Amino acid sequence: MSHTTYNKMWAEAQEALNGLLQREIEDKSLKPQKDHITVFQTLATFYIKYVQIFCNLETVYDQIVHPQKRLVIRQVLEGVMGRILELKNEMVELENSEFHYFDDILQDLKLSPEHIEIPIPRYFIKEKVKVLREREKILAQILINSGLQDIKPKKYVKPLPLEEVIRVIQISERARQGRLRATFMKQIYLEEKRERQARLQGVKGPNLDAAALRIQKVWRGFTQWKKTVKMREEEMIFLGMNPPPQFQRISASVARVHNVETKRREVQGRHETEYKKALVSIKTHLREIEGPDIKESLQDQIRQWFIECRHITGKFPDYPNEEEGGSTAIFSQKTPDQVAAELAAKEEAAAVKKKPKEKGKKEKKKKKGKEKGKGKEQKGKTATEEEEGWKMAPSNFLPIMEEGNNQYKDIWQNRDERWNFLQEYDPELIKEEKRKEVEEEIRVQVDELMRQELKNLKLAVDREKDKKRKKGKKGGKKKKKKGKKKKKEKDLTPDRSLEFSEIMYLVGRTIDSLYKELVEEGLLIKPKTAKLSDYVGSQAVHEKAPLVKALLLAGPTGVGKKMLVHALCTETGANLFNLSASNIAGKYPGKSGLQMMLHMVFKVAKQLQPSVIWIGDAEKTFYKKVPKSEKEMEPKRLKKNLPKILKSLKAEDRVLVVGTTQRPFDADLQPFCKVYKKILLIPRPDYASRFVLWKHIILQNGGAVTKSLSISCLAKVSDGFTQGHIVYAVQTVLSERRLRQMTNKPLTAAEFLSSLARQDPVYKEEEETYKVWYAKTPLGKARARALLEGEEVGKGKGKGKDKGGKKGGKKGKKKKK
Repeated sequence: MSHTTYNKMWAEAQEALNGLLQREIEDKSLKPQKDHITVFQTLATFYIKYVQIFCNLETVYDQIVHPQKRLVIRQVLEGVMGRILELKNEMVELENSEFHYFDDILQDLKLSPEHIEIPIPRYFIKEKVKVLREREKILAQILINSGLQDIKPKKYVKPLPLEEVIRVIQISERARQGRLRATFMKQIYLEEKRERQARLQGVKGPNLDAAALRIQKVWRGFTQWKKTVKMREEEMIFLGMNPPPQFQRISASVARVHNVETKRREVQGRHETEYKKALVSIKTHLREIEGPDIKESLQDQIRQWFIECRHITGKFPDYPNEEEGGSTAIFSQKTPDQVAAELAAKEEAAAVKKKPKEKGKKEKKKKKGKEKGKGKEQKGKTATEEEEGWKMAPSNFLPIMEEGNNQYKDIWQNRDERWNFLQEYDPELIKEEKRKEVEEEIRVQVDELMRQELKNLKLAVDREKDKKRKKGKKGGKKKKKKGKKKKKEKDLTPDRSLEFSEIMYLVGRTIDSLYKELVEEGLLIKPKTAKLSDYVGSQAVHEKAPLVKALLLAGPTGVGKKMLVHALCTETGANLFNLSASNIAGKYPGKSGLQMMLHMVFKVAKQLQPSVIWIGDAEKTFYKKVPKSEKEMEPKRLKKNLPKILKSLKAEDRVLVVGTTQRPFDADLQPFCKVYKKILLIPRPDYASRFVLWKHIILQNGGAVTKSLSISCLAKVSDGFTQGHIVYAVQTVLSERRLRQMTNKPLTAAEFLSSLARQDPVYKEEEETYKVWYAKTPLGKARARALLEGEEVGKGKGKGKDKGGKKGGKKGKKKKK
């Protein structure tokens, strides 16, 4: 695909985004909506459209070569990602469920479910490939040095002399020739034997006509069978039951597209390095050529301001401080009269500020009592507002998207780029950007010079006044220092909880040494390579998006909880820390040892973010009653410290605690849900998922799906089994020996049944226990409450009419009496 194609795609995405932004601004002014269904439909349509824009922008960002365009696209892309997360969070709060159904909306928009699959942005890994490779090498080396990773011993091959090599070749060749001779002699012997038997029995020689007729029969039957099979295949393709043959092999055009994409990425890298060099060179060039003129013009303007202020007010003005903006306050398109008036007003305000401070302390005490009363009233108001209807929550990402959209409109929408065929950087845009930076740098230097010049002028003209002003300034400076001292806050780092010996142990320790220690202790592990298709994580997005510190994945064995954790690390390039109860047993004993271990883990996790801290069998940390067999392991070590550490995590820390559990009902629910505020219950796969799983896993393990293998039969038979059971069944059947026999003996469904039957499925009773447990979680309770309220409202409307009729009848009876 060409540059123009991706530019068009970008323009279309920006146009769609512009329409959505306008619609969001319009929706803000609308009245709160009461209908639950219409609210969900508006949120879902926004969500689906933003996902489509995100997919287009992601492909454009991956393939556009122009470095300055990519900066604008990146800004908009991160804004869209954040908005998707916000909308998802709103849908969860509205529906009280992590899973949503968009079937009706997709039909209305004429889209398929594939259109709402969120891809992992390719730049997550691409931008830090070198760092990840170096980290993998360091991790592998530490594991080898500590003896935690088994190295496959290299087989020593003894070098043979030339004579020995020739002798081995001769032996093998003679053996081959001997085998051929033996088979040939066997055929001759069998023919002679048949002839002898025929002579003894007196059987006549073969009838040539009968032989020819038999050959014809066999050949015609074979050709007809081939034709029938071909017709059957064509019929199945025509009906859409089988894919056409061109879909089963990689087409030349697709391979060509992949090659073009890789070449474009190479060009993208070259243009990026050239752009970075140009930023430095153009800035230095501007400083050398335009710098002296800018400096001179600034000095002339400031001197003119001195003279005009002196002429109007009769004295030289005070030069604005760096905090006030320096000379930028002078050049904010104001007359000397206005500037002088502003400075006088500031002096008066500073004098007046002293008095209200004293009054303010007394008034605060009075206000406290009033605020308490108001707080109750406000709560009542908010409750009534919520009852009135739903309104879209304010977004942190709309300003980012609007800024990027405006930047696109102002610079790129109607820009003539016929001269830039190779899509290299635009030097004029760099000059515009860097000229401001050069002006700012020169302005700081000019401010220092002009402050000195102003002091000299004041000393020469107004010595007495200048002395008084100096005293005033000294007093002001002292007060400022006091103010700075008040702003200092207490250091609330976890180090305070550690003892002196532990602090001294950690003092001077580098991140590399802590990293090495955590690897050797088995707390930092290497994630398995796996793929994930629905996780977004960027620094800019993470800071403003709805914050999720801890996530719990619950479900029966084999549904893929651990695989999701490993996939999360693989796709985002995150470090994986293992704080499972079984893994930390016996490591860093005692209270201080535990605190030091957690301090080290979270310190390294924050420094080398993004990081995932995995707690396997998360229910053990919050056991209701610890089993006797696990008492020595101390599974509840993290129970008190984990909530405290999660509170210390800030929005800018890209650290996620992920717990996995197959027995969540063994944990004490209240503290468990306080830590893991986001809970995902992973169910066992349905028929459609099992069909896809069987096919994918068989192909992944080197098998071939032929007509003799009925995937639909396997999907039906494996009802109740999980992904892990299917993987185990496929891996046990597809051994090396079986894979070698594939060409002659294709796979059948019956082969997988024996290995599948040896495993225990997930029974309905077990699935019901998970559902009952999930109904007790905060989100499950909220959903049940909402459903009950909906039912009561429906019943109330129906009963209202009946009650009205009954009351009328009673009144009539009373009147008769």
